[in-house]
Amino acid sequence: MSTTDSTGSFEPDATDVSDQGKAASTLELFFDLVFVFAFTQVTSFLVEQPTWSGLAQGTAILAAVWWAWVVYSWLTATASAEEAVSERLVLLGAMGAMVVVALSVPDAFGDTGLVFGVAYFVVRSFHVLLYTLSAPPETRTAVRRVAPGFLGGPALLVVAGIVTGPLVGVLWATALVIDYGIVFVRGVEGFYCEVGHFIERHQLIMIIALGESIVAIGVGVGTEQLISGPLVLLAVLLGFTLIVTLWWLYFDYIILAAGQRLAEVSGHDRTLLARDSYSVLHLPIVGSIIFIALGIEQTLAHLHDPLGIIAAVGLCGGCALYLLGHNAWRYHDHGTVSVARLVVTAVALVLIPVAVQVPSFTVLTALVVLFVVLAGYETKFSEDRNAIRGRHFTHEE
Repeated sequence: MSTTDSTGSFEPDATDVSDQGKAASTLELFFDLVFVFAFTQVTSFLVEQPTWSGLAQGTAILAAVWWAWVVYSWLTATASAEEAVSERLVLLGAMGAMVVVALSVPDAFGDTGLVFGVAYFVVRSFHVLLYTLSAPPETRTAVRRVAPGFLGGPALLVVAGIVTGPLVGVLWATALVIDYGIVFVRGVEGFYCEVGHFIERHQLIMIIALGESIVAIGVGVGTEQLISGPLVLLAVLLGFTLIVTLWWLYFDYIILAAGQRLAEVSGHDRTLLARDSYSVLHLPIVGSIIFIALGIEQTLAHLHDPLGIIAAVGLCGGCALYLLGHNAWRYHDHGTVSVARLVVTAVALVLIPVAVQVPSFTVLTALVVLFVVLAGYETKFSEDRNAIRGRHFTHEE
């Protein structure tokens, strides 16, 4: 069990996670590139659909895109898709289908719904096929056990692309429940997690999500607006600083502590922890970054005006969700929470009604100050943070 000091910090036992698992291959990195496009498309969807229903639909699309990445991250951690040409071609085919998925995101609940559903079903079918071709026998058995959900959920999205009206939303919700729920109902026995490889893959997808936020800065400003005055340039730097603090709060030591925890357990316990803490609990963390990207883009496009309610929820609520995701992850792994992050979460939520009343530049500034202070506080006063980093980097040397 982890210990908690007076600052609410935690100190798991030191366990080395280096040299545990293969490094991510170039094909895996190449595969991840299609998700850069997919995340960007989800942000664009939210920008074009600034309503509560649009927010719900964008969240559903993001959940589907995320789960597609998740299942392939487990696959490539278990079996190489590069050794045989046939397996490599299947993975590249899945990439092509995922590009079509991303292209169809802007109207996934409308005219391109069928294209989205069919392409997504192809992506997920290729995943099951690759497991059948390359996985060890016990993992193939596990895949057959969960295949009804892995294929049944996406199949409902094909149907959702054919029908119209409220039934579309019902089918989407049912599809996601089946797809996510199958690994809880039928279990994950037979799947395996290599610590080093698994953590590296999640670090890389976090970088991709953060990179999408940087893209949002360029989309929100544009070349002409950038040269229109010093306030615009300052806002750009503030948006970038907020993204930097998101990176800092994840990579500075939280991921190191979580990695140590994953390395402490083994066998089926490790598989369960990887499923819950990474495959599931990382969804709100990655999703919050997409929402923050929406808020940053809208802020930079309308610096002197208040944000609309959806953009305010995206920016301020996204910041709150990011920290809540971290605390949920931490509580699941260690049984403790960060009081400092809870406080900043509460303040970020309070800023939502403020953001629809005051200029968006003011709200962005307030959030940057909050997150910089939080990162500085943890870096300066968290003793176990320094201990964890000291153990990790001393071992590397």
